[in-house]
Amino acid sequence: MGRMPPAKRPARPPAPFTPLDFQLVLLRRMADHNQDLVEDARHALGASVADMREANRRWQAMRHAPRSRGAVSRYRSILGDPEPVADRRIGDLSCEAYLWPVPLWPDLRFEVLVAPNGVAWNEWLVRAPGAAGPELRTLDDLRPWSCTVDEAARAFAPARPLEGTAPTRWGLRFAGADGTGVRRECVAEFTWGLLQRVAVTDSRDG
Repeated sequence: MGRMPPAKRPARPPAPFTPLDFQLVLLRRMADHNQDLVEDARHALGASVADMREANRRWQAMRHAPRSRGAVSRYRSILGDPEPVADRRIGDLSCEAYLWPVPLWPDLRFEVLVAPNGVAWNEWLVRAPGAAGPELRTLDDLRPWSCTVDEAARAFAPARPLEGTAPTRWGLRFAGADGTGVRRECVAEFTWGLLQRVAVTDSRDG
C-alpha cells in the first residue's frame, strides 16, 4: 500500500491592498518625470522599488480583472470611507465628488467624480477643501508637484486642455509671463492631476 500524498496546504489569501500600496501606484506613474521627488517620497513611506513595482502590478490586475469592482467600491475598499460626498456641476453634467485624504500630500485629496449613471469619469488629485492653494503668478511658480490641473488652468486662463500621453495623464496649453516678464507659450503635463513639468513651446527669437 503506497503512501498517501501529503495534504495540500490551503493557499494563503492575498494580502490586502492598502493606502500605502495606492500611494506607491501614484508615485509609479510620476517617476517618469520626477524620479528624485518620487525617490524621496518612496523613502518617506519606507518602501522599496520592488514594493512599488508590486503595488503597480496588483493595481493593474485589480483594474483589469473580469469582475472588477466599480471605481468607488474599489477605492472604498482600499482607502476606507470617503469624506462627505459633495455635489458637483461641471458644464451641463451633474455629478458626485468622492474625496479621500492622501498622507503623502496632506493638502490634497484624491477625487473620484461619478456621473448620475454611476460611472466614474475622472480620478485625480485636487486641493483639499479649505486648504490654501499656491500663488501662481509667473511660470517660475510652476514647480513639479506644486499645483493641480484646475489651479494651473485658473491661474493662467484661458488654458486649453490637451489629451494626455498615457492614462492618468493630462495636459494644458496656456501662456504666462516668465521670471523676466516675457510672455511665453507653454504646455504643462500632469499625472494623476498633479503638475509634473512645464515646457516652453515658443522661442524668444520667434
